[in-house]
Amino acid sequence: MANSYLRFWGVRGSYAAPFPTHLKVGGNTSCVEINVDGHLLICDAGTGIIPLGNKLAAQQDNKELLIVLTHYHWDHICGLPFFVPAFIPDWNINFFGPGDSVQEMKQTLDSQMQAPYFPVGTETWMAKINYLDPRETKISHGPIDITYYSVHHPGITYGYKIKVNDKNIIYVSDNECQFLDKSIKQKMTEFSEEEQEMFEAMNREEYEYELKTIKDADILIHDAQYTPEDYETKRGWGHSCYVDVVNYAIDAGVKELYLYHHDPYNNDEAVDKIYEKSMEIIQKRETSMKCHIAREGMELELE
Repeated sequence: MANSYLRFWGVRGSYAAPFPTHLKVGGNTSCVEINVDGHLLICDAGTGIIPLGNKLAAQQDNKELLIVLTHYHWDHICGLPFFVPAFIPDWNINFFGPGDSVQEMKQTLDSQMQAPYFPVGTETWMAKINYLDPRETKISHGPIDITYYSVHHPGITYGYKIKVNDKNIIYVSDNECQFLDKSIKQKMTEFSEEEQEMFEAMNREEYEYELKTIKDADILIHDAQYTPEDYETKRGWGHSCYVDVVNYAIDAGVKELYLYHHDPYNNDEAVDKIYEKSMEIIQKRETSMKCHIAREGMELELE
């Protein structure tokens, strides 16, 4: 294993999908490990953090880590009650996520481990737990520098920009990209000519801002949960159509795109078709961007 690497431990959205038809892609919900010379960053704490925690508990060297949460929807935090290092006294675990205060962040995580939802609370955690001030605009964990920005998803949700070994990694687990564009186009005939011009200008400005957030990323891990057919019935739910994500990444000059947060309804065959269609878009647009399906167990070297 490389000294610096990124590993996918959970790649599903919404709920875990431990089905025989899903094993090629994986069934655990969102969790990504970034390890730089022993400095451990975990992005999201879905069910994927459970096998990661088991691996960490079995090793003897590093005993400190940082967990950054994009938001607090259950599929992104439901692995925490089963995260073994939290129950080991000599571990130091830091948390960062959306909120107005440390107390609010702590209460949000405490609540899923309170009766009647769970038999034991966070007071049974024996590790040293530290909640970082959510008002900080930039955080660091050893050689890893992290900033964040708001994305389009119900509630306050973050995308994370992570700088590692001169690589720019952007992690956006839940985001409905081009939401404004699609919403305006859907209603355009209802507006006057003056209103149409105003909304088109607003739309261009919004899209330029979205592109700026991921511009020239070395690695973009992005929500691509829906097919175009899915999106038509789930518009506004806070997730992206893979077609929009691929075009969005190309427009921003992204070097490598990892399609992520797969719909639990989609089996391995359906996800493979999404990849095939994505590659058709890339070939048609004559771009050199690399595109991958994020799969559980996939590991990238970050040397």
